[in-house]
Amino acid sequence: MPATTAHHLRRIATNGVQLNVAISGNGPAVLLLHGFPHTWQLWSGIMGRLAGQSRVIAPDLRGFGASERAIDGYDAGTLAADAEGLLDALGEPSAAVVGIDAGAVPAVLLALRRPGLVRRLVVMEALLGRLPGAEHVVAGGAPWWFGFHAVPGLAETVLAGNEAPYIDWFLHSGTLGRGVPDDIRAAFVHAYTGSEALRCAFSYYRALPTSAQQIQDAAATARLTMPTMAVGSHPVGTGLERQLRPIADDLAGHHLQDCGHIIPLDRPDTLFTLLDPFLSADLPK
Repeated sequence: MPATTAHHLRRIATNGVQLNVAISGNGPAVLLLHGFPHTWQLWSGIMGRLAGQSRVIAPDLRGFGASERAIDGYDAGTLAADAEGLLDALGEPSAAVVGIDAGAVPAVLLALRRPGLVRRLVVMEALLGRLPGAEHVVAGGAPWWFGFHAVPGLAETVLAGNEAPYIDWFLHSGTLGRGVPDDIRAAFVHAYTGSEALRCAFSYYRALPTSAQQIQDAAATARLTMPTMAVGSHPVGTGLERQLRPIADDLAGHHLQDCGHIIPLDRPDTLFTLLDPFLSADLPK
């Protein structure tokens, strides 16, 4: 069962925005970066257990959850700079960085641009722009919602007033029909209700071409020199691992069977059994 280590919420200024950040535990820093349609509460099933030997830092990304609804800055480079500034504001010289979905691309970009800042890297269920290796995942085209979300102003106008069933569709499909706890579901729906909240969320998709170019440029001149783990489930599978293999010096890959896209909520125990030894491997015993 998950540990019950208490967390506290802080409002922290970084890179021109105010982020809502959940912090728990003491020790070497572990930075957790969520995706869509999540908030920091995505990590509720593992955060307490990780906090047994780490200082766990879980922000709501720029524009998401209770963080500031920024006008722009939803490309991976700016999100990576947000993460870097957050660690600096908290006095952390380095961290293990864990990212999923929308949080995975800035995690990789941060590791490529600032390798001394990222002690270990874990990324899950995302694709890194146009890097080779994942062509099989998108052979039939990008998922339908990518195009819908990418059109400026459209999705937030259409969905305003109907946010709950839309978010529920992602939560249901992302856990292969098992669903998420009622309190987490309610928190996610609340976080994505209102046209401004939706605009911020969809701005991430509208910045994907910029983010893809940033990743391509960084990977052309830098490598992932820290121990790295790629975790796939459904639908990305081994796609992310295959993209990382040519640019990572030390890569472990895991493909979880019978697990939906939202790994931290669908299979928190399995995820923790992977993260715990990996994140603690170089810590003092």
